[in-house]
Amino acid sequence: MLTKRIIPCLDIKNGRTVKGVNFVDLRDAGDPVELAKIYSDEGADELVFLDISATEERRRTLVDLVRKVAAIINIPFTVGGGIASVEDVEILLQNGADKVSINSSAVKNPQLITDLAQKFGSQCVVVAIDAKQIDGEWVVHLVGGKVPTDIKLFDWAKEVAAKGAGEILFTSMDHDGTKNGFANEALATLSQLVNIPIIASGGAGNMQHFIDTFVEGKSDAALAASVFHFKEIEIPTLKKELKNNHIEVRI
Repeated sequence: MLTKRIIPCLDIKNGRTVKGVNFVDLRDAGDPVELAKIYSDEGADELVFLDISATEERRRTLVDLVRKVAAIINIPFTVGGGIASVEDVEILLQNGADKVSINSSAVKNPQLITDLAQKFGSQCVVVAIDAKQIDGEWVVHLVGGKVPTDIKLFDWAKEVAAKGAGEILFTSMDHDGTKNGFANEALATLSQLVNIPIIASGGAGNMQHFIDTFVEGKSDAALAASVFHFKEIEIPTLKKELKNNHIEVRI
């Protein structure tokens, strides 16, 4: 059985780690370089770094910060925010990123997924999908959740898998920051629809939520932010609890 992964997420704005609820009301959560080092030392499996305002502000991800984080961690490192071209990805990989996460740019130009997969390998390409339920259907949103589209979550997931994405990072905007648990029904559907790993994001509030998303949601990895940033859950304790519930993790 493949081990399940625990992934802290650093949402970056103006060089600081921030956290909000339902994608708004951001508050400061600390220095991203310091947090990255702590998570790497505590046994996180991977780290995700999202420059959350890069797309909206139409600029590239903070390359200097990527370089600083990469220099002090020894786990796979995914970077997202403002990535729109093969050249953008080349710069990030040269500065220490292991994978990239694309979201708005993939919707606007689905060929970008294929171009990146062919140039750097599918294992390098994570497609992030932010969606919320509107009239009972999961609808994809862009630009940090600010812009709704007419694209349905499950249709888009199948398309990105077919175009060469190596993983899907699905964030439920309805669950984000609420600490009420992950969107496990949607996650389980995604896992059945595509044959690439699904990372659950949005809603982690306690250790049971992680157990539930691995068992009920069939998730391959679980991503969280505030519960780790504010020390509500310690990664070593979480992994022990998962092990005790017969969920394979790397200790």
